[in-house]
Amino acid sequence: MVKELLRKLSNAHGVSGSEGSVFSIVKKELKGYVDEIHEDPMGNLIATKKGNKFKVMLAAHMDEIGLMVKYIDDKGFIRFVALGGWYDPVLFAQRVILHSTHGPVHGVIGGKPVHMMNDEERKKGVKIDDMFIDVGAVNREEVEYLGIDVGTPVTMDREFAGLASTRVTGKAFDNRAGVAMLIKTLKEVKSPLTIYGVFTVQEEVGLKGARTSAYTLDPDCAIATDVTIPGDHPGIELKDAPVSMGKGPVITVVDSSGRGLIANRKVVSWLKEAADANSIPVQLEVGSGGTTDATAIHLTRGGIPSTTVSICSRYIHSPVEVIDLADVEAGVSLLKAALAKKPAL
Repeated sequence: MVKELLRKLSNAHGVSGSEGSVFSIVKKELKGYVDEIHEDPMGNLIATKKGNKFKVMLAAHMDEIGLMVKYIDDKGFIRFVALGGWYDPVLFAQRVILHSTHGPVHGVIGGKPVHMMNDEERKKGVKIDDMFIDVGAVNREEVEYLGIDVGTPVTMDREFAGLASTRVTGKAFDNRAGVAMLIKTLKEVKSPLTIYGVFTVQEEVGLKGARTSAYTLDPDCAIATDVTIPGDHPGIELKDAPVSMGKGPVITVVDSSGRGLIANRKVVSWLKEAADANSIPVQLEVGSGGTTDATAIHLTRGGIPSTTVSICSRYIHSPVEVIDLADVEAGVSLLKAALAKKPAL
């Protein structure tokens, strides 16, 4: 079931550059379903299903946004930097896990209490530079005894939970939803094509794993699986993000107002035709927000025709993201249908 797969992936911890626990889950899930699995020098996991000479790269990034220890003061309070795009107020008063050399250590993100803030401070909100992690230690030596030092990765202490109907919440659905979709596709797809399932590293800090793996593999076309922002809840309007949860996967036409990906129209048509032929609900997106691994892939070598298939996720880059599992299942169906034949590029 995709629900239990996503639960495992969401509850796993893997900030950019420390994706090992997610890597292990993916490798275990795909054993026996693909012809080859290997790790490249960057840390990407590449799962290959051998077929004819036409090569398709499917990419899903394993990393989640998180934090990293940069300084421990004499009283045992820990300063940190953000890895990936955090909105600072989301972090304040969160519980976290520090992945020390001795194992997980729980902590909380503290800062100046709101009761002690003046009016100007309350208006501005707490910034990352003013926050710290409290693990209960009384001095630096006690923190170091716990196996925590400069460079220790930190993730949110939050677990997957079901909501109403087929909707669920958890941390790191960006991009464990895309990872789950790709795992399930590789398990079930029947295709004459050679398929590279690439589970990439360091997407949240510069699309790095996608860039290096695409250069090595040199595919004929590529699809990234990721998440996108829906405009279906209070505080945002459909005119600004005209896609909705529960209405199927989203095929990218343009993201980041064209500064990121301008998708290859033939790849978009390939996916759209597969959806139409198999009555799979899909949505098209021209977005002004972020971008995905497809941006790095499509600029590799002489250019690789690419697009993204995304799942709508509310409240992304927070510990309480929300998706509809029916969209993930439809995304799997879309990829399987498209991969049944070679695109007309």
